[in-house]
Amino acid sequence: MAKVKKQPRPKAETPKGFRDYFGAEVAQRKAMLDEISAVYELYGFDALESSAVETVEALGKFLPDVDRPNEGVFAWQEDEADWLALRYDLTAPLARVFAQHRNDLPTPYRRFAMGPVWRNEKPGPGRFRQFYQCDADTVGSGSVAADAEICAMLADVLERVGIPRGDYLVRVNNRKVLNGVLEVMGLADDPRRDDVLRTIDKFDKVGEHGVRELLTVGRTDASGAEIDGVGLSESQAAPVLAFLTAKQENVEDTLARLRDAVGDSAIGQDGISELRQIAGLLDAQGYGSDRIEIDPSVVRGLGYYTGPVYEAELTFEIKDEKGRPRQFGSVAGGGRYDDLVKRFTGQAVPATGVSIGVDRLLAALHAKGRMSKDTVGPVIVTVMDRDRMADYQAMVGELRAEGIRAEVYLGNPKNFGNQLKYADKRNAPVAVIAGSDEFDKGVLQIKDLVLGAKIAETATHEEWKEQPAQFEIKRGDLVAEIRKILEA
Repeated sequence: MAKVKKQPRPKAETPKGFRDYFGAEVAQRKAMLDEISAVYELYGFDALESSAVETVEALGKFLPDVDRPNEGVFAWQEDEADWLALRYDLTAPLARVFAQHRNDLPTPYRRFAMGPVWRNEKPGPGRFRQFYQCDADTVGSGSVAADAEICAMLADVLERVGIPRGDYLVRVNNRKVLNGVLEVMGLADDPRRDDVLRTIDKFDKVGEHGVRELLTVGRTDASGAEIDGVGLSESQAAPVLAFLTAKQENVEDTLARLRDAVGDSAIGQDGISELRQIAGLLDAQGYGSDRIEIDPSVVRGLGYYTGPVYEAELTFEIKDEKGRPRQFGSVAGGGRYDDLVKRFTGQAVPATGVSIGVDRLLAALHAKGRMSKDTVGPVIVTVMDRDRMADYQAMVGELRAEGIRAEVYLGNPKNFGNQLKYADKRNAPVAVIAGSDEFDKGVLQIKDLVLGAKIAETATHEEWKEQPAQFEIKRGDLVAEIRKILEA
């Protein structure tokens, strides 16, 4: 008789590039999303939930740095013709939704959306294949007032979630100004244009000198590898460098430098005019350069956006894994993308929006020590007498009716120490203790676990006796005594 081959057990591990999120992390993300959505709603944006799955055709070729639409996404073939994919952002689905329902939606359509997105990219430290995005967009308005409003709303969101003024900066640029620079350089239709754009995108990593080398003769990177240059002359590269380094102490001086960079280019001058309007609109609402500023070095997504672009950067220092100081960097970005809906309708539909990296914001607050890694757990009602389970359930029922998280210990109650260990693992603030003696007397024992932990760390024996963490209360005072501890 043939021996049946034993099936190997599956490995209990997450796929590469994915991770699990537990109670405190999920609760903190939900709290942050609630705060962000409150600001979005305050500005008049409506919530939208769209499908996590789109056709590859609907997603299009807008995934950054990827030429084929089903490269970089998790895609599969539904039948011989149709390919489906998990959404890689929340903007491409918005374009499909607006095109599909445009006759029923108000114009402009102002929506916000929150949820996971998926990217089939190589994972790395802090870089996952599934992550949360939190977007707000205005579709159907060509006014730069819509762009200015998004920037103001972004500043308000950062302050609402706990990033104080002075610890962030929203920086604004305009793709039209760069188009003007390319026109002046004679590269508007040159095959080297995309190479120049890719080089500009590296400005924050290699700086002015590095960009100059990459635009001209090439450079040697930190690893010693030789990187070919685009092959421009120094004079051809000069307008790009003037554009990237145009920022001055005040808006007018910055715009003057940009005017020099774009010369007589009409589209470049149009972009500068839009930046001036945005600055004026924000100033009128009290958003000064300490919160939002015009900065030509913002070059995110310049191959994707068609007008104003903006980025929110956290300016405070944190320590990296080796203890070295560094700035936290960008947590949100967006801009105007007037060509996305046109793919579906054939008609130009102006749109602008922002995407906030919720996980990065949470990481920033943790790194700055403004958010605990733990959340307060439920009150634990311990079990001393299995026959009184109905009485224990009555206690948690009273607590829950008053909005207090509570649970009865449902493991094996034989070892009371294990019940307290369980309460500790749940980060419970209080344990309620009652056996047959307490029930006969109509009393309960309350153990303040937070106070008990503090006493165990620092107090002397005499101090512990003066302020015991466990005390007796009347049964009818349960809710009032628990609330007093939680609010202390």
